[in-house]
Amino acid sequence: MGLPEKGVMIVTFFSICFILALFYVLELSSSSEKIYGIDNKKLVLSKENITVSVRKLLEAPDEGDAMNRIGGTCSNDNIVIFQGPTTPLPNGIPTYTVQVLNVCVGGCSISNIHVRCGWFSSARLINPRLFRRIFFDDCLVNNGDALGPGESLSFQYANSFRYPLSVSSVSCF
Repeated sequence: MGLPEKGVMIVTFFSICFILALFYVLELSSSSEKIYGIDNKKLVLSKENITVSVRKLLEAPDEGDAMNRIGGTCSNDNIVIFQGPTTPLPNGIPTYTVQVLNVCVGGCSISNIHVRCGWFSSARLINPRLFRRIFFDDCLVNNGDALGPGESLSFQYANSFRYPLSVSSVSCF
């Protein structure tokens, strides 16, 4: 397919998208329904500034389930691990700083955070209450205690290479 044909296809695609969007707007403007007490005609065609707060997915549920940042249940995805190099030890061994962060915004506290960590070891002592290897490829964060929403902890380790760290399991409450 030559360059002119690709250009025609792109223009055609965007034209179809524009027409569909126009039909959608016209359909909304012809509707007499109200959304959150606001007439759709005002919402779509008016030059007035209308503020509507629609954040239902971020509200805490009434059923008591733990929520994550997009409205589903709490999961491993609510714990994020950042890792980066820092100043080496005086003897030249590279060091790395690790930050473990609970990104759940729905009020869920997360405990028993287990991380895939291989044969993790460090030439620098790490507080075992913050991070410790239990078995091969199983490290425990924060002594199993909960990290609240938005809370984080960090530690540094020293090794000749960076360990790939990823969350393997968590407990939500």
